Amino acid sequence: MGKADFLTPKAIANRIKSKGLQKLRWYCQMCQKQCRDENGFKCHCMSESHQRQLLLASENPQQFMDYFSEEFRSEFLELLKRRFGTKRVHNNIVYNEYISHREHVHMNATQWETLTDFTKWLGREGLCKVDETPKGWYIQYIDRDPETIKRQQELEKKKKQDLDDEERTAKFIEEQVKRGKCEKEEETPVFTELNRENEEEKVVFNLAKGASTPGPSSSKSSVSSLATNALKAMAVTGPVKRKDPTLSQTKEKKKKCALEEIIEMEEKKKKTERTDFWLHPEIVVKIITKKLGEKYYKKKAVVKEVIDRYTAVVKLVDSGDKLKLDQTHLETVIPTPGKQVLILNGGYKGNFGILESIKEKSFSATIVIDSGLLKGRKVDIPYEDFSKVA
Repeated sequence: MGKADFLTPKAIANRIKSKGLQKLRWYCQMCQKQCRDENGFKCHCMSESHQRQLLLASENPQQFMDYFSEEFRSEFLELLKRRFGTKRVHNNIVYNEYISHREHVHMNATQWETLTDFTKWLGREGLCKVDETPKGWYIQYIDRDPETIKRQQELEKKKKQDLDDEERTAKFIEEQVKRGKCEKEEETPVFTELNRENEEEKVVFNLAKGASTPGPSSSKSSVSSLATNALKAMAVTGPVKRKDPTLSQTKEKKKKCALEEIIEMEEKKKKTERTDFWLHPEIVVKIITKKLGEKYYKKKAVVKEVIDRYTAVVKLVDSGDKLKLDQTHLETVIPTPGKQVLILNGGYKGNFGILESIKEKSFSATIVIDSGLLKGRKVDIPYEDFSKVA
């Protein structure tokens, strides 16, 4: 009796029963077939296809063992690198996440009998940092990829530049404070006591007899009295200084220039702030992996949901198929000038804008920001830091 058709009730029932993980003792790694019960596994072991696979494996068993071991090692390390990076994590957590995939390579088909043996082997080969604790074995992936090393060096350089910029701004602010203190000290009047050279000398005031009668003598006495009053006032209060409007204008310009320079430095700091994740809902992306076949290669899709920052559920524009992909298998899409884009990384992250022009020599584009406080500003953004809006 042949197999049931795809849409028959029996075929649908079989697919429902075989969904999810099942018992490992009823799985044949050689034929990569999962049986639902003991009877099914017994029938499979008696089948002609299984006997044929056993004959092939008996000719060169080491070759099959090495193949399954290499598959298990590469998939385990890829999951550790992509999911946890260089963080220290318990080996059992990684293993449980690895075996949650239905079509994984089982450890009983590899050269390692237990997870502890595999963890020790990773430490001996220098692929991971391994340490044993009362809670169990912990592993930490050692990334020797030249691209990641280069990226780490660039991040260190950027951190150094940020520290240098902070030191410069601190020095600049100290200089401004010192200048302000010096200007205040110059503006403050100095009060001195009225001291006479000869204390024995007496002050004599000559008043004319006919003070009430108008004449030249009365005018002279009034002038002398006004002069003495002015001298007394200057001795007590000090000389009166007039405010120069040009000086106040220059001081205001200096203060404005200092504030503008600090704002520019803050913007430069924002531009250097970058993250290693860029996925965002409702943007158009392109699939660049060939693992899914030619059907999906170089096809455009719309991001519908972002999972754990690095994984996205995308919907293809042409066929409407939904896929779950890592951001390493996707790239941004550059629209034609005049279309709306979303900035995904850097200091202007999260702002919408209009693509004005494309600079092919510098691999960047000029974007006019269309949202937020910086609306109307023109900025140059690299290709990988923005994408078309769906």
